[in-house]
Amino acid sequence: MFKGSIVALVTPFTDHGVDEWKLAELIERQIVNGTKGIVPCGTTGESPTLSHEEHDKVIEITVDVVRRRIPVIAGTGSNSTAEAVRLTRHAEESGADAALVVTPYYNKPTQQGLYLHFKAVADSVKIPIILYNIEGRCARNIETETVCRLAKDCKNIVGVKEASGNLDQARAVKEACGKKFDLLSGDDALTIPMMKLGGAGVISVLANIMPKEVSEVVELMLKGKVKEAEAKQAKLQAIIKAMFIETNPIPVKTACGLMGVCSPKLRLPLCEMLPENLAKLKKSLKEYQLI
Repeated sequence: MFKGSIVALVTPFTDHGVDEWKLAELIERQIVNGTKGIVPCGTTGESPTLSHEEHDKVIEITVDVVRRRIPVIAGTGSNSTAEAVRLTRHAEESGADAALVVTPYYNKPTQQGLYLHFKAVADSVKIPIILYNIEGRCARNIETETVCRLAKDCKNIVGVKEASGNLDQARAVKEACGKKFDLLSGDDALTIPMMKLGGAGVISVLANIMPKEVSEVVELMLKGKVKEAEAKQAKLQAIIKAMFIETNPIPVKTACGLMGVCSPKLRLPLCEMLPENLAKLKKSLKEYQLI
């Protein structure tokens, strides 16, 4: 259902809130450069520090600007099930094509708790739901059995953004859930290995600054041109590494600022990069002729 290079879009800020004009520019830039889907209000978009009003507005703006040209997959996850339900319902009402729902963080629920959480969200709407599995941030892995149970019991749970870094798990999920269940890489460095296992694409951080290049890699993989894709991906490894030299989205937001794409402004507890890491990031951006 969802495939290609899908950007986990940064949220541009002013001193007073979300920069709505710049957000629209960022979306148009992605579409022009071949991006096949937009994720507003994901964790790369600093969703934990958006107010509910801002969160709703960013999704509304994204839907309005995209105008059905590509899918809008709204980030609507929360560690509160009731809040995740509200956000997902709003996304549906706003016209989003799907919702990306992250594992409840901090709470450390059991697998049964995860099942009940995601089922409650899925049951509250009709739009497709993509699970977001990232144990490193949320302290809980959505086990393969739980993913398959949800896919079976909730017809609108259609895929998973797999960011566990565990290719064996990705393979197991794809084999257990079948061809119609979308496997999307949540790690730019693992896009090709994930797609070799049957993945449909990537929800990308790097696409914020190199949308065309990320799109080209994924499209080549979808066409079965693996060697060409691997050659292009190999050239991106250094900049991918630079994007995660500090906690995401600090480096990519900083890179956006250095490139003049949008303000590098972050919200606490995210902060400016350490000088030595900033120097490394600048060096990498210069090597790629981005600044």
